[in-house]
Amino acid sequence: MQTVLITGGTGLVGKALTKALTAKGYNVIILTRNLPKENPGVSTVNYAVWNVKEQTIDIAAVQKANFILHLAGAGVVAKKWTAAYKKEIQDSRTNSSELLVNTLKNNPNNIKTLVCASAIGWYGADKFPVKPFLETDIADNAFLGETCRLWEESIEPVTALGKRLVKLRTGIVLSNDGGALAEFKKPLIGGIAAILGSGKQVVSWIHIDDLCRMYIDAIENEQLDGVYNAVAPAPVTNKKLTLVLAKQLKGSFFISIHVPKLILEIMMGDRSIEVLKSSTVSCDKMQRTGFTFLYPTIEKALSHSNLS
Repeated sequence: MQTVLITGGTGLVGKALTKALTAKGYNVIILTRNLPKENPGVSTVNYAVWNVKEQTIDIAAVQKANFILHLAGAGVVAKKWTAAYKKEIQDSRTNSSELLVNTLKNNPNNIKTLVCASAIGWYGADKFPVKPFLETDIADNAFLGETCRLWEESIEPVTALGKRLVKLRTGIVLSNDGGALAEFKKPLIGGIAAILGSGKQVVSWIHIDDLCRMYIDAIENEQLDGVYNAVAPAPVTNKKLTLVLAKQLKGSFFISIHVPKLILEIMMGDRSIEVLKSSTVSCDKMQRTGFTFLYPTIEKALSHSNLS
């Protein structure tokens, strides 16, 4: 039985991946700052301690693993983008990568492959005329583009150690357990379908089940190497996503409104850029590897019982 070490394993994607991996027969070790007080109750899931700020890690846990899934990083929209929090967003990613690289460099280990999370924030906003972003496009020079560039560069040295490295630039993750979908659902509790700004901005998204399958494919398919966009093949506008979700949850019993751009800017500050910009991203490279999506369209994704 092979073992997968996960950083960021207590987050939205990490929790879903842990379930998916154990269902496939993998052992999972989750790196965390603090060990859980209660036993998880699953014999194939264990925890080990690391501290990114102090650059310490349970080396024995790393040596038990065959693969690393590197998801760790401070939440991008969790807090206001103050100068201090922007630094935390970047440092939490680059410093954790540095700790992994140094650990693998300085200790014997059995790691074959490392899969690192990244984000479609790499690309910035659509240019006109719109051409879907490809993995070969350069990083945007705004904050998130720069963050993704530093993130990806910080983990790249593992390739010099003979490790296969896969980077998944991930779109908006749709999960009923939290994240973006929970925010879309909040106004619908009161029967309001809140379209953000004009609603014309394109959202490149992925169902969490497909994202988990993509991570597992990345460790199992040795042909995968380098950068791949982790998005569904059919991006949609913010308006369409909102209205499809509203119909799933409320039938015809809702009112749609547009939340003005100015209001979003006041409420969210610089973070409003991320919900107002249009980002059309291609998944052609991943599909050419033979990967097939269970949820290729927003209608199929949102009609799935786990998301409605």
